[in-house]
Amino acid sequence: MHRMTDPRSVTVSIYGRDYTLKGEAEAAYVQKVAALVDQKMREIADQSALASTSKVAILVAVNLADELLRERQKHQQALALLDERTGQITAFLDKEMEKL
Repeated sequence: MHRMTDPRSVTVSIYGRDYTLKGEAEAAYVQKVAALVDQKMREIADQSALASTSKVAILVAVNLADELLRERQKHQQALALLDERTGQITAFLDKEMEKL
């Protein structure tokens, strides 16, 4: 029987506010994620005249979603290339094996 572990609580600071997050990830990882969000929020706030924290957060979310989708697309392209090359190698090896 699979037993779920209790979620861990980690308090992080993002854009000057503390948040307590619960999950199964290691505290160091959660801190790293929070630091990235904080950094992105500060960059957006510095580059724009937005005073609203929620508007800054929305822009950060859009930017991070864009980065994620671009990385997923690169990953899919790499997998397709790998699949193509694997097929080529397999075909080559099959031909060479027939010669034996």
